[in-house]
Amino acid sequence: MSTGSLAAPDLTTRRAPGLGGFNLTVLRLEVRRLLRNRRTVLFTMVLPVVFFLAFGLNSAYANEADGHGNVSAFIMISLALYGAVLATTSGGAMVSIERSAGWSRQLRLTPLSPAAYIAIKMLTALVLGLSSMTAVYIVGGITGKPTMPVYLWIITALCVWIGSLIFAAYGLFMGYLLPTENVMQILSFTLVLFAFASGLFVPLSQFPKLFQQIAQYTPLYGLNQLVHAPFLGGGVHVAWVANAAIWLAIFAGGAAWRMHKDTARV
Repeated sequence: MSTGSLAAPDLTTRRAPGLGGFNLTVLRLEVRRLLRNRRTVLFTMVLPVVFFLAFGLNSAYANEADGHGNVSAFIMISLALYGAVLATTSGGAMVSIERSAGWSRQLRLTPLSPAAYIAIKMLTALVLGLSSMTAVYIVGGITGKPTMPVYLWIITALCVWIGSLIFAAYGLFMGYLLPTENVMQILSFTLVLFAFASGLFVPLSQFPKLFQQIAQYTPLYGLNQLVHAPFLGGGVHVAWVANAAIWLAIFAGGAAWRMHKDTARV
């Protein structure tokens, strides 16, 4: 019986998968794994709803006219944005748990490129953002307090959801940059700072002029203005789009860079 050695495979004929290894199977598995974390899902859905019930239904100002509706609708959009941002940031930051378990190093053995993995993680976080945003809009509809045309309910919801992609990248970047035991505490604190600095919680007109000027360069400022633009009807400024695009590039690029550093340490 022959015991000759087997011929080595010809590796030159192997082709790397397209799109850097991005595929829907991996995306589906990531989404299922994220939704199993019920504590995070409930937290990101309940907190913005509680804020809306506390501030969006106040009879002292909620029914006052504003934009194409009333103040209650404006607050609903604001808190839906905060909830979506909180959710996508939390979803992205879960990568820190994978880092601590050594999963990032294992990815080097796969054909999945850093850019493709970042894209998968960001899309996965969007699922959590959609849940949070939808919860706020559903509660707003049930209460009947927010008033605006039906088409604005749809447009503002889409703007909030798609725009929260910026903070999915932010969560990923921080998840790779910060230690697991501190990442969520730091992210929660920074999101509150971003929200105040962008005028999401308190109108910037109530702050000094210098603060208003600095606020225009903060990560949430452009997105906050863009999601409220259809409701307020004042048009869209190029500076808002540039702010959102630049911060998305910074966060996504930072996440890809940190992932590359992690997978290189074997």
